[in-house]
Amino acid sequence: MVKYISTAETLDLRNRVLRNNAGFDKCVFPTDEIEGNFHLGCYVEDKLVSIATFFPEDYAERGAGGFRLRGMATDPAFSGKGYGADLIKFAINELRSANASYIWCHARASAVGFYEKLGFEVISGEFEVPEIGPHFIMIKTIL
Repeated sequence: MVKYISTAETLDLRNRVLRNNAGFDKCVFPTDEIEGNFHLGCYVEDKLVSIATFFPEDYAERGAGGFRLRGMATDPAFSGKGYGADLIKFAINELRSANASYIWCHARASAVGFYEKLGFEVISGEFEVPEIGPHFIMIKTIL
């Protein structure tokens, strides 16, 4: 089940999956509380297994109507079971009803295939995010 969650609820998975247990202070994003932002979580029974954050931010070359996806993480024990995909599909439906034109992200190189299966396309060359690793910018038009 996918539902809205708080910033605080994202921190454990962000810390474990995205920041190699570097501490919750490394897991708070400046955009976590901006207007228009929302966090989603996918639950299996009562366990939070996948998270993502979305906020209004245009990608310069694509114009207005953009939302950025950030901080997507799935508990490794639940990876590959479709929970992350369920979360993205839920978000796209929410963004469609908010009249968003597209969704974009900085995708880890290891996650490019996941996003491509959901209709995202790579629109940049590979670049390095310090202390995290190689990434690509990916985008999906919302129809």
